[in-house]
Amino acid sequence: MAEFKKFDQRNWVKTNLSYKKDTGSWAWILHRITGIALLGYLFMHIYSLSPLSQGKEAFDTFIAAYTTPFFMALEWFLFAFVLFHSLNGVRIVLVDWADGAKYHKALYRYSIVIGVVMFLAMGYVMFSHEIHKLFK
Repeated sequence: MAEFKKFDQRNWVKTNLSYKKDTGSWAWILHRITGIALLGYLFMHIYSLSPLSQGKEAFDTFIAAYTTPFFMALEWFLFAFVLFHSLNGVRIVLVDWADGAKYHKALYRYSIVIGVVMFLAMGYVMFSHEIHKLFK
């Protein structure tokens, strides 16, 4: 009778972090991380709307902190998470439904290139008024 391999919980992290990851592994890991981050953002967004129940002045005072350059930069990186998660989701659909398994590495590269271009374009749109102020 064959013996079952026992699950070694102590070495699980070491074993799983030591193997060479390819594009599919990284896409899977990053898709999960961005999904969790977006879920966290959803709760923060709902919390940020809670001062609406206290009136316009309370809401405006609370939201004023979110208009600083620091929060604008965080919002830009939130866009990066949304971009990666959505483009990778489209890639997953193409791989699963359109017989794209043989093209998954190329699709991953295309989604990264498209994502970087869109990320930089959004950065220009978000910070263009600040950029124009620097050169006036």
